Amino acid sequence: MADTTEVSVVSSSRPRNAATSPLSLSGRRGLRRRHKRDRAEVEAGSNGFPCTVRCAIYTRKSTSEGLDQAFNSLDAQREAAEAYVASQKHLGWTTLPDRYDDGGFSGGTIERPALQRLMADIESRRVDCVVVYKVDRLSRSLLDFARIMQLFEQRGVHFVSVTQHFNTADSMGRLTLNILLSFAQFEREIIGERTRDKIAAARRRGQWVGGRPILGYDLDRTAHCLVVNPTEADQVREIFQLYLQLESLTGVAAELARRGWKTKRWITAAGQVQGGRPFDRALLLHLLRNVAYLGKVRHRDEVFEGTHQAIIDQALWDRVHSVLGRNRMTHGAVMRNRHGALLRSLLRCAPCNAAMVQTRTAKRGREYRYYVCTRALKRGYASCPTKSVSAHALEQGVINKLRGLQIEMNSLTTSPIADAAVLWSSEWDSLSGEQRARIVRLLADRVEINGATGGVRLELSREAEELLRPKETA
Repeated sequence: MADTTEVSVVSSSRPRNAATSPLSLSGRRGLRRRHKRDRAEVEAGSNGFPCTVRCAIYTRKSTSEGLDQAFNSLDAQREAAEAYVASQKHLGWTTLPDRYDDGGFSGGTIERPALQRLMADIESRRVDCVVVYKVDRLSRSLLDFARIMQLFEQRGVHFVSVTQHFNTADSMGRLTLNILLSFAQFEREIIGERTRDKIAAARRRGQWVGGRPILGYDLDRTAHCLVVNPTEADQVREIFQLYLQLESLTGVAAELARRGWKTKRWITAAGQVQGGRPFDRALLLHLLRNVAYLGKVRHRDEVFEGTHQAIIDQALWDRVHSVLGRNRMTHGAVMRNRHGALLRSLLRCAPCNAAMVQTRTAKRGREYRYYVCTRALKRGYASCPTKSVSAHALEQGVINKLRGLQIEMNSLTTSPIADAAVLWSSEWDSLSGEQRARIVRLLADRVEINGATGGVRLELSREAEELLRPKETA
């Protein structure tokens, strides 16, 4: 008001004859500009805010715990912010009715629905000031906070923290703000490290530390442990057995869809229904690889004995994972054996070091099967000494060699390849071509034939070799 009084005095004492005044032209212009500036300061206030300051209150809580209460943390933050805005009413501050509440969202990211709405409203120039309870409610990341503040500066939006007083108009205030944000980010990282350490310690002790419930178990919310669900446990065992029979994730998923079996269905503490999805390849693979069914828990790359009861025994687990490993190496090609070629993916031409594939031909109403070297097919039969061989004769020779192995049957029936015992039983003749091929693949990894010498070399699987070693030692 002192400047305004001085302007009025100077204006009143100005000479009437403008031509005789040494500052007649420039003086009048300068006084007019000063008078307009002083009037704007008087109307707006000394802090530079416009007459009406539209304040948006932003609140955030990292976890969803307690949000269902009638008065929660978000309500407390907003109440404190509204009280602060009300205390600045003489400066024209008013609270916008829109609520910008993010419950259950971390401050380490800006991917929050309410924050995104707030930034969109700022872009549309609907907000003049953002009010938070504490700085870390807006963000706990220095990089994200710098980006948010850049948007505020571009749109002329002020930022106020109710419990932390600072002024971002000067360098000291901006330094204070950056220091507060640095400690907020440090606190978030420390909390994360402590949480990870606690989870790791619980896993080493074999405890269930949370996550989605799995098929076969129910969660005891009082003891915080897994309890076997008998009906679902039977389903899990049947799924493991189905995979051993079909050796196809797609085939098992189709069978489960036919039976109407779905993933674990449960109700959260908030009363929401989760799960109950039809099985697909990814869900089945996750189930078959889950060590929890062995009564164990996994933490990163380590596996520890769990405190819950196992559903699957180790022998069944090993047999399933033997098939999973083999299908992973062959990319599941063995499952596309529509014609039941016994040696598909196993037979190779030794001189050419090339795979041999099955072909068929019909003469006089009879069908004949052959294995042909792929190099002979590509470069001509003259390039390969093996060319083609009778499938029936070769397959019978391989079966005879396998049956001649000195394998202790008691050890075989308890091994991961226990299904191969059918080769020595009368049930072999009743198996389909694809089922026989699966049994042969349990015992053999490779079959080589040399057309120049007529020799056949059989390379056993690792599991079959382990069963032979006691006999070889004896």
